[in-house]
Amino acid sequence: MTKPTTNNVGIPVGSDNDSLTVGTNGPILLQDHYLIEKNAQFNRERVPERVVHAKGGGAFGYLEVTEDVSQYTKAAVFQPGTRTDSVIRFSTVAGENGSPDTWRDPRGFAVKFYTSQGNYDIVGNNTPVFFIRDPIKFPDFIHSQKRRADNHLRDHDMQWDFWTLRPESAHQVTWLMGDRGIPKSWRHMNGYGSHTYLWENAAGEKFWVKYHFKTDQGIEYLTQDEADQLAGADADHHIRDLWTAIEQGDHPSWTLYVQVMPYADAAEYRFNPFDLTKVWPKGDYPLIKVGRYVLDRNPSNYFAEIEQASFEPSNLVPGIGPSPDKMLQGRLFAYADAHRYRIGTNYTQLPVNAAQSEVNSYSRDGQMRYSNPADPVYAPNTAGGPHADPAVASETHATFGIEDEVVRSAYRLHSEDDDFGQAGTLVREVMNDEERERLANNIIGHAKKGVSEPVLERVFEYWRNVDKDLGDKVAQAFGK
Repeated sequence: MTKPTTNNVGIPVGSDNDSLTVGTNGPILLQDHYLIEKNAQFNRERVPERVVHAKGGGAFGYLEVTEDVSQYTKAAVFQPGTRTDSVIRFSTVAGENGSPDTWRDPRGFAVKFYTSQGNYDIVGNNTPVFFIRDPIKFPDFIHSQKRRADNHLRDHDMQWDFWTLRPESAHQVTWLMGDRGIPKSWRHMNGYGSHTYLWENAAGEKFWVKYHFKTDQGIEYLTQDEADQLAGADADHHIRDLWTAIEQGDHPSWTLYVQVMPYADAAEYRFNPFDLTKVWPKGDYPLIKVGRYVLDRNPSNYFAEIEQASFEPSNLVPGIGPSPDKMLQGRLFAYADAHRYRIGTNYTQLPVNAAQSEVNSYSRDGQMRYSNPADPVYAPNTAGGPHADPAVASETHATFGIEDEVVRSAYRLHSEDDDFGQAGTLVREVMNDEERERLANNIIGHAKKGVSEPVLERVFEYWRNVDKDLGDKVAQAFGK
């Protein structure tokens, strides 16, 4: 039996074919709400495309850790034998949503792991380096790769103008103009975290790391002529290739390796190890195998599961932290900010972005929010709400060179620092008797409107710390 068409809240509709009119030739009636809903929804179907990495596709799979790297990190996702669900999105960088998959361009390689400690994202490319080393240059770089302001055409002159004025681009441009500038498919290219990250083990020892996803299908590429022909014959060649392979049971896989640099090595290494335009020679820091990354499930809804997927380098779980890489530091802010603009304030509640671990957040409200935390809605509290626990969070910070300066702390205490002293001076030396009387009455009246024990006892103590006479007067009003 065919299912009946309904509107967005499940109410059956009268017709898929004909609007409600006054007679067969009369005007359409505003009361045809399904007609209004259908067209209004259609007008709003598109979210803004990504400014960068607009064209892409992806799939679901898992990471299985086959080796033991626990001596380098306590992160649960990388412990021996752990299997973690994941989603990946591949993309071109500069092209728009409708551009061909086979343009010469770096390819995005963005991975989300749904770990037991929260989501962990590695947002990289199919190259181990990048065009620039400082995020202040990033908007200019992308503008040079997009379209001209006057004729709205992509312009090689603009691209080379930027590249040649930024010699730090030479390493990445060499990758781009070489064979790997146009991979045969997403399955036939490597992925790299590109940035340097910080790992910390259970003993508190820290290490610098780089991620390498080596394709098990082998590196294959397209010549420029082959890519140009495919751009006209099948602009979605890479999307189609990945979908078809998984659909046919040919599940692509990558072997995950890391390079590990002892923490102290960074200070005297022969070049800046946090420079995104550089690779670490494998002779100095060889690849260490971690496990196998496999894609075995296609999305069931591209928009919901791939277009709305959000990846952000700021998703760092216990045992993993950022490095002083300036580009990484800039991306820690930029990616989450882009997601809030593009898909909404509550993008992390979308199923593809939602953590599979427990979420105890005080975030609330905003557009499209469908699940709010129960009371209490603030921290700290005495009502049983979650409290931050440094031991559980076990933050791993990039403190290289400033180890004694990166802290979570209040102001450094001076000789007369306290919380109540100036408030007491205000009461005793600035206010007159009438003002002090009104102050006490205002406090008493406010506290009598629903303040309960044990909070009430803290109110009395609070005001005694400001001024003992004032505190005693407030307490006496409650028979204390």
